[in-house]
Amino acid sequence: MREVKIELDTIEKVKDFVNRISAFSGDFDIMSGRYVIDAKSVLGIFSVDLSKPLTLRVANEEEWEQVQEKIQKFIL
Repeated sequence: MREVKIELDTIEKVKDFVNRISAFSGDFDIMSGRYVIDAKSVLGIFSVDLSKPLTLRVANEEEWEQVQEKIQKFIL
């Protein structure tokens, strides 16, 4: 399992991020404080405070390199 800090501070970034992460079959969670939400859910992401960095948890280690390439622009 890998974790990385990301920033999704605009509507466009959220939509782009969800489109990119949805291409993968593994489980992805976003953590904000005590909340854990599905990273493939646009509505879920909008339910947390987007003014602060979020933590993305990638469950599938095998996909990590590909995921990292796809979401590089969101990583802090």
